[in-house]
Amino acid sequence: PRYRPDWASLDARPLPAWFDRAKVGVFVHWGVFSVPAWGSEWFWWHWQGLHDAAYERFVRRRFPPGTTYAEFAPRFTAHDFQPRQWAELFQRAGARYVVLTTKHHEGFANWGSPVSWNWNSVDTGPHRDLVGELGEALRERNLRYGLYHSLMEWFNPLYLADKQNDFKTQSFVLKKTMPELYDLVLKYKPDLIWSDGDWEAPDSYWNSTSFLAWLYNDSPVKDTVVVNDRWGRGCSCHHGGFYNCADKYRPGSLPEHKWEMCSSLDKLSWGYRSNLSLAEVMDEMSMIEELVQTVSLGGNYLLNVGPTKEGVIVPIFQERLLALGRWLDTNGEAIYESQPWRVQVENTTDTVWYTSKGPVVFAIFLLWPRDSVLRLSSPIPSPGTQVTLLGFGGTLEWQQEPGKGMLITLPYMLPSPVPPQSGWVVKLEGVK
Repeated sequence: PRYRPDWASLDARPLPAWFDRAKVGVFVHWGVFSVPAWGSEWFWWHWQGLHDAAYERFVRRRFPPGTTYAEFAPRFTAHDFQPRQWAELFQRAGARYVVLTTKHHEGFANWGSPVSWNWNSVDTGPHRDLVGELGEALRERNLRYGLYHSLMEWFNPLYLADKQNDFKTQSFVLKKTMPELYDLVLKYKPDLIWSDGDWEAPDSYWNSTSFLAWLYNDSPVKDTVVVNDRWGRGCSCHHGGFYNCADKYRPGSLPEHKWEMCSSLDKLSWGYRSNLSLAEVMDEMSMIEELVQTVSLGGNYLLNVGPTKEGVIVPIFQERLLALGRWLDTNGEAIYESQPWRVQVENTTDTVWYTSKGPVVFAIFLLWPRDSVLRLSSPIPSPGTQVTLLGFGGTLEWQQEPGKGMLITLPYMLPSPVPPQSGWVVKLEGVK
């Protein structure tokens, strides 16, 4: 069927199956904001939109008087950017897709945008097509490629003029936003478009529905592309492909619609900060907990890193990503291609979460029980029930607790003052 440029028609499009199967992605926030590398990727807005005293002081101390944000661009060098190394890291992290910022709210394009003269990575700064280079490296490893794109630009004169006119005019959309979106799709054929920067104006201003109708009907990626829900004020959590709803969104119960949780390894920022401290980095346990809870509730987990202006993903972020990958090497069977089970979380505790694949049920427990006996009240066993621990050879003994489900005897763990750090999975076959 051809899709009409209205939400009723566009929302009826089935979500391409690859996205739900993938479950795990890596998000990358990279741009001119990686040069001051302070506060967050909203640096320019805090500094010159809000005139925040802390940001003004930071610039006074570190840069010559009269410095403008545009002068940061030549320092965005990407000297050490090795797209193949990034792709290898993301694959080892267990990611099945990667989303790169092609353009944040600062308006700087990470590719040779034909409508962003001298404010793009080919004309200035790296003098490289960052979007294209990363795309090639990811595709060599069969990873799906997503493009983040901000509809708005804080200080673009065309946008500010439209805003002044209460968005009754569309100069910015017609001359900047839409040409860039079409260019990105035709040039890079993305698997995913992660839209943002939509909240100030309605979707009718952005021409979102016309763009999506073209994307689904006539674009080179019409059958495979997936989009999120940020296409205009009020669209979030209501319209689009999968729902983000809000940054770091956590639903309390199983949503009816496919969704994604985006989270960041730096708890305070999405872009790189040079003054990052270890306490501000998500630990391995929290990362696995977020992943498990998200997937149990039918979501995808998109975990963000912010590279430096030179294009380095700092070692602490690499370490966390590799830890996630090691966990998935052992326990990925309970994550990838899984479905929510009839019960998502054990009702007596929030430390046991469930996923399923056909008749197989996975119980993911985040804390190792003190007596090495795992109590599960939700699964109903049968005489033929088999229990195994992922990553551990052989079957586990279990018994039925009258009216209370199952008691599973886990392998003996060596006594240690520090409990083991992350989740484990028991695979249940022959339960209801």
